[in-house]
Amino acid sequence: MNLQNDRAIKEGYLMLEEESTVRSVAKIVGFSKSTVHNDVTIRLKEIDYDLYIKVQDVLNYNKKIRHIRGGEATKRKYQSKKKKN
Repeated sequence: MNLQNDRAIKEGYLMLEEESTVRSVAKIVGFSKSTVHNDVTIRLKEIDYDLYIKVQDVLNYNKKIRHIRGGEATKRKYQSKKKKN
């Protein structure tokens, strides 16, 4: 295996462990979100299809709840501003 394939597998397992987002995995491995996304959607499909399917479930779940996460982040933002004033 080459380094890119090893990286894609590592990223896939990291994503599965905690149902992590692409952004959080990118921070851990030190690559861009684009690289991680390409690794787990394109490269992983050719390397380990079973892992790819599991990662797709996590990606779909994250996509499904992203509006909730965004709302929570906005709520925290305005609560912290309110405390400062």
